[in-house]
Amino acid sequence: MTETLFSLKAMTVAAALALATGSATAADGVEIDHLGVNNTLVRVTGPGRYLIMPVQESNDDARINVLVDGKIAETIYVRLAKSKTDYTVPFDLTPYQGRNVILDVVTPQGRSSVREAKDDVCWRGMELTDTIDTTDREERYRPAYHHTPVYGWMNDPNGMFYRDGKWHLYYQYNPYGSKWQNMTWGHSVSDDLINWEHLPVAIRPDGLGAIFSGSCVIDHEGTAGQGRDAVIALYTSAGTSQIQSMAASRDGGMTFDKWAANPVLTLESEARDPNMFRNESTGEWNLVLAHALDHEMLIFTSPDLKTWTLQSAFGKGEGAQGGVWECPDLFELAVDGTGDKKWVLLCNLNPGGPFGGSATQYFIGDFDGKTFRSDTDADGRIPTKWLDYGKDHYATVSFSDTPDGRRTVLGWMSNWQYAAEVPTMQYRSANTLPREMGLFTAPDGELYVSSAPSPELLALRGKVTAKAAKANVGRNARTYALPADGLCEITLDIDAQKASAVTLELANKAGDKVTMTYDAESRTMSFDRRESGVTDFSEEFPAVTVSPTFERDGRVSLRLFVDRSSIELFGNDGRFAMTNLVFPHAPYSTLSISARGGNARISDLKIYSIKL
Repeated sequence: MTETLFSLKAMTVAAALALATGSATAADGVEIDHLGVNNTLVRVTGPGRYLIMPVQESNDDARINVLVDGKIAETIYVRLAKSKTDYTVPFDLTPYQGRNVILDVVTPQGRSSVREAKDDVCWRGMELTDTIDTTDREERYRPAYHHTPVYGWMNDPNGMFYRDGKWHLYYQYNPYGSKWQNMTWGHSVSDDLINWEHLPVAIRPDGLGAIFSGSCVIDHEGTAGQGRDAVIALYTSAGTSQIQSMAASRDGGMTFDKWAANPVLTLESEARDPNMFRNESTGEWNLVLAHALDHEMLIFTSPDLKTWTLQSAFGKGEGAQGGVWECPDLFELAVDGTGDKKWVLLCNLNPGGPFGGSATQYFIGDFDGKTFRSDTDADGRIPTKWLDYGKDHYATVSFSDTPDGRRTVLGWMSNWQYAAEVPTMQYRSANTLPREMGLFTAPDGELYVSSAPSPELLALRGKVTAKAAKANVGRNARTYALPADGLCEITLDIDAQKASAVTLELANKAGDKVTMTYDAESRTMSFDRRESGVTDFSEEFPAVTVSPTFERDGRVSLRLFVDRSSIELFGNDGRFAMTNLVFPHAPYSTLSISARGGNARISDLKIYSIKL
C-alpha cells in the first residue's frame, strides 16, 4: 500500500563476485585510499545519483565527513560493514553533481594493520547507481497498512499538518541505518491517512546539530515575514546543547529554508520538542516546550514565531515523573454531551510508563493563553492519566490545521526499551493508526480523553469473512477463522451477563497466541503477549498490559486492528485503547472467545479482511 520515490538496492552481481573472490577492488567510479588502520578516503570519480554503502548493525558507527570541493558539506554516521553485509543504504549525491566529492571515513573498529583494514567488506561493496530498488529483504513483519519508512530508522512523528487535501507527516529519521542516528526530518504525505507517498527528506542536520522533534503551522497572515500561508517549522537543533530553530517552506511543506539567524530560542538547561499553535482567542502564537530533565512544560507567547516570551511552567511534581518529559501538545476539546470545552496537555515521558518504558500521559484543565491549570480530582490532587494502555504508543502529537475542527493524532508505535532490537532489519518502527481525540465523563465523575480510530479507516474494510449476530459463550470457546493473511479488523459487542470474565484469543498453528480478557468484576481489559511469537529479543518485551474500561454495566464494544506485527484495540468508541507490537511466527489464523464464571453474550461480531 506504499508508493515510493526512494528505494534501496542490494549489491550488484559484480560487487558480490568481488566479495566471493576476496578482491579489494572498488566498483567503477569509486576510488578507495586507506590512510591508516581507522581512516579511509572514498573518492567519487564516476557518474551516479547514489553511492551504495554496506551496513553491519553489530558494528559501531563510523564517522563520515563528506568533503565537497575540499570543504565539509555534512557529517553522517554509518555502521559500515566489516565482516558481513546486513543491508545497504544509499547516500544521495544529487546535491553535489559536477563537484569533487570525497568521503573521509573514520571507523571505530580496532585493527592491527592497514592490510586488515582493507579486508572490511564495506569497501568492496560500495558502488554507484542511478536507480535503486526497495524490495524488502525478507521483512515479513513490515506492516501492511501502517506508515513505515521505506528503509532506515524512524521514531517520533513531527511537524504534522493538513493542507489542500493532503496530510503531511514528518518524522525522526535515520537515512543511513535502522538504528537511531543522523536525526533528520523524513517526509510522507497522504490523501486518506492510509496510503502514504514517501518524499525526499525535508530538513537535514546542520552546524547547529541533528534535527530533533518539533512542529509545523501554516502562517496564514505571514506573521513570520515569510509570506502568507508559508509553512513554518520549529524544531530542536541537537548539537552540544539543545536549542530551538526555525525553517520556512513556501512550496507547501515540500522543501524548507532554515532561518539565517537560528536559533530562535535558547535556554540555560535542556529543552526540546517545540509544539506551537495559533491561539485565536488571544491573537498570539503559543509554544509548549519540554523542559525534559525538570519534568515540566514551558509555555511561551510570540507575535511572529521568532521572538518568544516565557509566560509560565507546568508539571513539576505532577503526574508521572519518571524519566524525561518530551513531545508535548496542547489543544482544546469539546466535552461529549455538553457545551463545555477543556484544554488537554499531552506529555510523553520515557521511561516511566505504566508497564515500563515510554508512554503518553495527559492533563485536562484550563488555559488562558499564558498559563495552564490542571483540573483536580475529588481529593484535590492532579491525577495521572494515560492515553493508551499498551506498551507501544509514544510521542503522540496532533496534526495542525485539520478540517472540520478535528483533533487527529499519530503516535510512534514502539517503546524505547527495545525499539532498536525488534526483529526487522531494513527498517525499524511504524506509526500508530490515526486517531480522533475527544473528552468524556466516566462513571467516577472524572473527565478523560477518548482515542477513537479515524473515520478514514473504514475504507480499509474488505469482505466480511466471519460473523455472528448473537452467540452465547461459556467455558467452551467459540472459534472463528481469520483471513488467510491474518490481516483484519474485528468488531464485536460483549455483554458479560453472569460471566466474571470474557477472553478473546488470537492464535496460529505455530502455537503463538495473544490473550485479551475483559474482567467484568474489576472493569478492566488485559492484553497478554507473553506467548505472542518472537519475544526473546528483549526481556522487556513479554508483558501483560491492563486498561480500565470506564464502564459499570458489564458491556464493552471492541474494535481490533490486526496487522503483521501489531494489534491496536479500541473499546467503547475509544474510551480506552491498547497498542502492542507482536511478532508471530505465522499470521494469526483463529479468534476464540470464551467466558468463565457463567455465560456471556457476544453480538455483532464481524471479521473484515483488509482491503490493500
